[in-house]
Amino acid sequence: MLKVGLTGGIGAGKSEVSRLLVEHGAVLIDADRIAREVVAPGTPGLAAVVQEFGEDVLTGDGSLDRPKLGSIVFADPQRLAALNSIVHPLVGERSRALEEAAAEDAVVVHDVPLLTENGLAPLYDVVVVVDAAPATQLDRLVRLRGMTEQDARARMAAQAAREERRQIADVVVDNDVPLDELRARVQEVWAELTRRAHVSR
Repeated sequence: MLKVGLTGGIGAGKSEVSRLLVEHGAVLIDADRIAREVVAPGTPGLAAVVQEFGEDVLTGDGSLDRPKLGSIVFADPQRLAALNSIVHPLVGERSRALEEAAAEDAVVVHDVPLLTENGLAPLYDVVVVVDAAPATQLDRLVRLRGMTEQDARARMAAQAAREERRQIADVVVDNDVPLDELRARVQEVWAELTRRAHVSR
């Protein structure tokens, strides 16, 4: 099994690269998606969040009110740490279970947005960084995600610098290119990952 850490700045196109890797046969473990699953209605995770933050963080149907919770934790580092202490262990546990269920010769891609920021590179056999110029990221966030330019710049500034991500990369995928060129590059990356997977067996 080859453990791959996939990361990239917001708007760099990491989701597209992970989708293409899955098309080639990668097993995808998406940290963001798991983080949502572990606080779904009826889960111990959601119960723990409500115990910590109160019932005000629930919507009318009993699910987590993410914008409300976000407005609390992103304004207060201690509250954010409290939330992370609930969610991160649950995400880690679920990620390990999914990894253990994968085939022995699988290429397992962990999609981890904050891999650089949290110093997680040593956990993986290979780190793949999806990279795009800041102007490209900004354009995608405003044009495709409907963010204001101010919000987009703030989200970009809150993440690791482009140079920091590139420093931890074993493989860089340049995503300032048309989709057909990105497909070709991901195909090359997949060939390299499968080669490494066979070497590591």
